[in-house]
Amino acid sequence: MFDEARPPVTPLMQDPAFARALQLCGQEPVILPNGQLLLRRRIAGITLTMLPRATPPDDLADQLRTLALHRTPLILSPQVPCPLPRAMRLRAPVDLAVLDLRTSHKNRRARLHGKWRNQLKRSEEQDLKVNRRPLPADPDTAVLRQEMIQSRSRGYANWPAPLTAGFAKAAQSQTHVFRALHKGHSVAHMLFLSHGTCVTYHLGHISDDGKKRGAHNLLLWRAMRYFANRGFLQMDLGMLRKDTPELNRFKLRSGATRQKTGGTHLYWHPFTGH
Repeated sequence: MFDEARPPVTPLMQDPAFARALQLCGQEPVILPNGQLLLRRRIAGITLTMLPRATPPDDLADQLRTLALHRTPLILSPQVPCPLPRAMRLRAPVDLAVLDLRTSHKNRRARLHGKWRNQLKRSEEQDLKVNRRPLPADPDTAVLRQEMIQSRSRGYANWPAPLTAGFAKAAQSQTHVFRALHKGHSVAHMLFLSHGTCVTYHLGHISDDGKKRGAHNLLLWRAMRYFANRGFLQMDLGMLRKDTPELNRFKLRSGATRQKTGGTHLYWHPFTGH
């Protein structure tokens, strides 16, 4: 029924640290016999399950029946396009910005858009210090407080602070806060979460002074070098959204390419015949 092709890396929401973070937040994910993680949600009085960022197995119906979930509506959202002949599409695929880290430092520099490279050169000439630290396992840490304020003011949704803190508690070595400081004061930071051979940009913040100094260009560039030197294969910079053209340019000019997801689909026995 389903294509066996798999994404080259373990998706963030299929990483064991994500499952443990959910448990630390009082949720109990369901694990399919093949090891894939299912989320359970109750929306408008209806219980749903979700298979986030994973290509379903060929014997999905049998695996769901083993868990007595074969009659529960299942939302599929594969990381990459794959055939889903017995599912009803709910939402079209979206584009992610993905950086290939499997190249030399020189080639990564050459791959930068000219304007992005010039901004990076200017930021390298500023008096900026960059460090990397793990994220404290505390939902009230400054990084997560700033994210909560920023997401509310800009109207976007991210993981709740306790879930990100739970991820840090479950696997602190997989959290990476890159921070830019000017004269000892933080002007920007970017948080990345690593999983398998991939790393995902999770959140960030920048002050007006940080913008003036191009701090995010420097942080992303340093992060690319750090992860490439440690054998990571790719960096997921997140969705390219129609309402964030400036952010999209920043991502794509860093050398990232567009990668389509598999869209969002409903898999449910009235449609599948199982």
